[in-house]
Amino acid sequence: MTSPPASEGDDRLAALQQEFEHDASFSQVFVVLTVGATLIASLGLLANSPGVVIGAMVVAPWIMPLEAMAFEILRGRLPMFLRALRTLLLGVVICVLLAMAVGHLVAFPSFGSEVMNRTSPNLLDLGVALVAGAVAMYAKLRKDAISALAGLAIAVALVPPMCVVGILLASSQWVQAYGALLLFATNLLGIMVGSMATLGTLERVYRKRLWHSRLGLTSVALTALLVIPLGSSFVRLVTRARLETKAQQLEATIERELRSSTITLGSDPGIDLVGLTIDWQRNPPLIRARVRVTDPALPTPNQVAAVQAFINRQQAPLRFRLVIERTAVELVGPDTAPNPPELEVLPPPAVPPLPPAAPPKAEQDEGLTAR
Repeated sequence: MTSPPASEGDDRLAALQQEFEHDASFSQVFVVLTVGATLIASLGLLANSPGVVIGAMVVAPWIMPLEAMAFEILRGRLPMFLRALRTLLLGVVICVLLAMAVGHLVAFPSFGSEVMNRTSPNLLDLGVALVAGAVAMYAKLRKDAISALAGLAIAVALVPPMCVVGILLASSQWVQAYGALLLFATNLLGIMVGSMATLGTLERVYRKRLWHSRLGLTSVALTALLVIPLGSSFVRLVTRARLETKAQQLEATIERELRSSTITLGSDPGIDLVGLTIDWQRNPPLIRARVRVTDPALPTPNQVAAVQAFINRQQAPLRFRLVIERTAVELVGPDTAPNPPELEVLPPPAVPPLPPAAPPKAEQDEGLTAR
C-alpha cells in the first residue's frame, strides 16, 4: 500500500490523522475502560438488566480503534492498520477472559433474555451496524455531531456480545457462543465498512482508495459473506413472526366466536368468560378458557364437549382440545324489595313470557287415569 501524496491533505486531515493514530494506540485508558465495560456488561447480562448493559456500551472504547482501522485502510498505511487491529484484539482477549472468569464464579444454570437475545443475529443487526458505522465516521469528521457518539455506542454494541461469548464458553454452551461471536463479527465489519463508505464519500482525497484498497475490498467481501448466515436467521425470524401473528389472530377469532355464537360461554348469565389462551406446543392445540361461575357445577362436561365440537367445526380441518378453568364466585347480599315502576331507571327488557311447563309424564298418566 502507498500513502496518498502529502499535497492532497490539509491541516484538518492532518489533525484527523493524529486523532486516529491516538485512537489506535493500546494505552492504559483503553485497558481500564475495557476492563470496566467488560465487568459492567457481564454483571448486567447475568442480572438480566438492560440499563446496566447500556451503561457498559457507553463506557466501552472499542469503536475508536475500529474507526482508526477504517481510516488507515483508505490511507493505505498497513502498519497503522495492524496497530489498531492489535489494540482491538487485545481488548477482545481481555474481555473474553474476564467474562469467562465471571461466568465461572457465578455459574448460573440458565441465562435471561439479555444473554440469549445476543446469540441469534440477523440481517437487521448488519443493517444497524452499517448505518451506525457511517454515522460514527460522520461524527468524527464533523465535530458538531460528536454528541451522537454515545448513542452510536448504544446502538451497536461490541463489548456485550463478547461478554456473552465468554459467559457461554464458561458454561460450555458452544452453539450459543458461536451465535454471539457472529453478532460481534457482524457489528465489527458493519461499523468498519460503514465508516469507510462515509470517509470515502465525504473526503475526496480518499475516494479513489475506497475501491482500490485490498484491505477495504476484503472487508466488504467478508461483510457480504455474513449475509448467508444472517439471511437464514432473518428468514426464520420473519417466518416465526408470521406464524405468531396467525396464531394470535386465530386465538382472537375463537374467543370472539365463543362469546357471540355459543350459549354456554356467551349467553349463560351464570358463566363469565374471562379469557382464553392456546398452547400451540400440544397436539392437538390445547385451549384453556378461564371462566367465573356462580354455580360451581357449571359448565358441565357435556357442555364443554359441545363447545369443543363447535370450535372444531368452525376451524376444520384443524382440531383443538378444550379445557375450562373455572373459578366459583359466591354472590352475597340481602334480599331487597323491588322498586315501584315509577322509580325504575331503565324499564325491564320486553321478554315474551315463557309457555307453562308441561307436567311430568307420570302426572299426565295419573290425570288420565283419574279421568
